Amino acid sequence: MGPPSLPQGRNPERSFIPVARISDMLLHPGEVIDFNGQQITLPRIDLVYWVGGNPFHHHQDLAKLRGAFKRPSTVVVHEQFWTSTARHADIVLPATMSIERDDYGSGRNDPFFFPMPALTEPAGEARDDYAIFAGLEGRLEIDDCFSEGRTTRQWLHHLYDGWAERMAVGGHPVPGFEEFWTSDHLEIPVEDPRQILHSAFRADPVSNPLATPSGLIEIFSATIDAFGYDDCPGHPVWLEPREWLGTHDPAHPLHLISNQPKTRLHSQLDVGQTSQQSKVNGREPARMNPADAEARGLRTGDTILLRNDRGTCLAGLVVSEEIRPGIVQLATGAWYDPDPDDPSFCRHGNPNVLTADLPSSLLSQGTTAQHTLIEVERWDGPLPALTVDRPPALLPRHSVSGT
Repeated sequence: MGPPSLPQGRNPERSFIPVARISDMLLHPGEVIDFNGQQITLPRIDLVYWVGGNPFHHHQDLAKLRGAFKRPSTVVVHEQFWTSTARHADIVLPATMSIERDDYGSGRNDPFFFPMPALTEPAGEARDDYAIFAGLEGRLEIDDCFSEGRTTRQWLHHLYDGWAERMAVGGHPVPGFEEFWTSDHLEIPVEDPRQILHSAFRADPVSNPLATPSGLIEIFSATIDAFGYDDCPGHPVWLEPREWLGTHDPAHPLHLISNQPKTRLHSQLDVGQTSQQSKVNGREPARMNPADAEARGLRTGDTILLRNDRGTCLAGLVVSEEIRPGIVQLATGAWYDPDPDDPSFCRHGNPNVLTADLPSSLLSQGTTAQHTLIEVERWDGPLPALTVDRPPALLPRHSVSGT
């Protein structure tokens, strides 16, 4: 029994792109790409309106992305912090954090449903994403088709009441909204507490087929095989990566692994205390095997330069036996802090200035993050100042047309 949720409506615009092709779309409108058995024409985009994401965290070849973001006439971003994406926007609309807004929520497979009243007032001029869109609705004069004339609190009450009615019809009465709002949580009934994946299929695969052409678990896909993609056949197979130690590149003899960080969630709160305490000389820590460090005259605490043909970044070295020879580990998520004169150089330690913006396959057009070949050397020059720990220079409000 799922929790209440907003009506999604239907987007009349049916075209789309795989999210990993953002740079290609902005740089090469009209280009045709393969994707999942079809061909997609990359559209021309003149306005980027970005909410609830951070492409300057999850995209590759950030110098290329930075150039791509200069192509649209206007970039608008909702943000709570001066992330790299916010810094590359023309207009930044300050948005509330979850602790600054009323909401409720639960996990997809979580039987608990929680009220989430705001814990503090919004900082500065921050508004809920909903309030921002409702304000745009008024500016565009589109007759409450988004807000339906309700405030945030009224939507929460309305959705809860409708959900409570459905729960009662299903034989699971729940408290009224006000009682729920002051409670710790509600427990949502679960049909099978074991929550075994594909349990109905396992019990009776004929009556409960899977969403595959055969209705079964398919190790070979005739559909994918028919696409004829040489980089993704219809069965599991090992294909040699474009960049790995097996290619024996003398100029870039080390394999960089950019894993998820321990001190933050992706790039979130990188300027927070927990993440900052992990830094070495203010830079993201990179780990290297002692043999590789010794061969380069490096030791723990050095500032190092990681480089390849796409870019360079600074990091703080941690020598560790936990890293196998030939490998360097640099977590993803350090906020991209490019040099003003060289966007391929990150002063803070973001590995995505080094990774290639190439699709994982013609089937998925997914990212190829986390793996690339590099070389490492000590940084002996003055350390460039970081800018991600302070707000950027802002244009006066009156200089922005229409505000």
